[in-house]
Amino acid sequence: MAFAQKQSVHPVAQERRRFQRVKVHLLGRYMLPDRREYPCQVINMSPGGLAMLAPGIGNVGDRVIAYLDHIGRVEGKITRIIDNGFAMNVGATPRKRDKLAAQLTWLANRDILNLPEDRRHDRLVPRNPIAVLTMEDGQRMTCRIIDMSLSGAAIAAEYHPPLKSLVSLGRVQARVVRHLDEGFALEFLHEQLAETLEDSVTAR
Repeated sequence: MAFAQKQSVHPVAQERRRFQRVKVHLLGRYMLPDRREYPCQVINMSPGGLAMLAPGIGNVGDRVIAYLDHIGRVEGKITRIIDNGFAMNVGATPRKRDKLAAQLTWLANRDILNLPEDRRHDRLVPRNPIAVLTMEDGQRMTCRIIDMSLSGAAIAAEYHPPLKSLVSLGRVQARVVRHLDEGFALEFLHEQLAETLEDSVTAR
């Protein structure tokens, strides 16, 4: 599925629908200019904008910062109000838009192919975010855990292991599933227990 730009003779319409939107079901949180945070559910998205169901609705033009499952951080401004939510544009560099297009294509194909739905767990930041990552070849590097859940973690590091490569975060085996601007995302090979998660991922 491609996210090619659509041509239009009307510049406003062209800006509004430059990218093809796909239906998604992404949970996340967002913050309005008053710094209040709310949970949300994105119902469709393209590399240039999205629509979400949201309990706290701002005004057209308000700046929004959102953190979305599988996508990460996105920023933009509210463009219109919809039933039980709002639509917003996504402010991003061309490189970031390319990444969003790849992520959305994967999400759309996952649904088309009936691939198993990714596990959804509350994400948390460990008390001690510094951990050791062991690569497939045995090399070790220190990294910082941005956040984690029972099924995966987001890692901040200068080095980006190849996608699909197997690594160990502390004692937990994981697979690299996505590259982020500041690092990469891991999916644990086995769901972890809440009581032992932090000790397992920060073990040296």
